[in-house]
Amino acid sequence: MPAEMIARLKAAEKFGQGFATVEYTASALVDLEMHVLAEAEGFDGPAFHAGVLEKIGMPEAIVMRHAGPHFSHVFSGDGYAAGYYSYMWSEVMDADAFKAFEETGDPFDAATAARLAEAVYAAGGRQEPEDAWRAFRGGMPGVEALLEGRGLAGT
Repeated sequence: MPAEMIARLKAAEKFGQGFATVEYTASALVDLEMHVLAEAEGFDGPAFHAGVLEKIGMPEAIVMRHAGPHFSHVFSGDGYAAGYYSYMWSEVMDADAFKAFEETGDPFDAATAARLAEAVYAAGGRQEPEDAWRAFRGGMPGVEALLEGRGLAGT
């Protein structure tokens, strides 16, 4: 495959990432706000969503990934309560973990893989998750690696 075509394909994989990130994050923030309500009596879903979206400065051109009725699963039990954000948080951690491999110059670096396995995957319940991550990366993950991977860093 010609190098120019490879470059175009790589550039295309970043297309729409800003939109996707904003629509997903908006849904996560609405989910969190719903779960901190002290009272659900008289809840008006559309008005509530509109208020949250206005508060966060959601661009009018982007709508939430899910409307209120699609969020019924987040209220189906305690195991999912306000957990929609965890999908994005998982992506943040994934990007930060991969960044550790990139920093070595080898995406298959055995020493980094061993550190990840020992500090995070094998940690079980013997320490707090934050402590396990810090043992691997030296600090908590930020959004920088995720934004960089989505082509949004410095924009």
